[in-house]
Amino acid sequence: MNAKRPFILDSDVFIAAKNSYYAFAICPGFWDSLLHHQGAGNVRSIDRVRGELLAGRETEDLVQWVKSRVPPEFFMDTNEQSVAEAYGQVMLWAQRSTQYLDQAKAKFATEADGWLVANAMVHGGTVITNEQPRPQSRNRILLPDVCEQFNVVYQDTFAMLGELGVRYEWRSAI
Repeated sequence: MNAKRPFILDSDVFIAAKNSYYAFAICPGFWDSLLHHQGAGNVRSIDRVRGELLAGRETEDLVQWVKSRVPPEFFMDTNEQSVAEAYGQVMLWAQRSTQYLDQAKAKFATEADGWLVANAMVHGGTVITNEQPRPQSRNRILLPDVCEQFNVVYQDTFAMLGELGVRYEWRSAI
């Protein structure tokens, strides 16, 4: 298991799960497993991701889950000096890059992705995202490409679940 390198979840992990394969009504075990593994110190995210998740509608399942079930310590504070310095390195790289269009740089500056990479740089975590690398992209700065630039390990949700030994078993609700 990945006990030394905590998994740090991107907002797309939560959003894709609730919109499809791990919807709250279909697979409550997914959500319970995240909370369990956060309590064991294996899974977490950052405050900036929490902000992105809470930007949804108040009545949405995911917003309600974050507000009512997720302990505050699930979302690490990004205001640490060392994380802020690492974030500065990430942003400097992005802004100086001649590969990306200006609108891609501007969008990247408003998202949590740079903070995820900075946090993983400082705390040695593995970034969990559903994004796929596209090193030739010009229109969007993708999280896996940033991770590769800064030698940060990244994986998808399914690799994380496998490493954690998570297993969902079928049972009928009716």
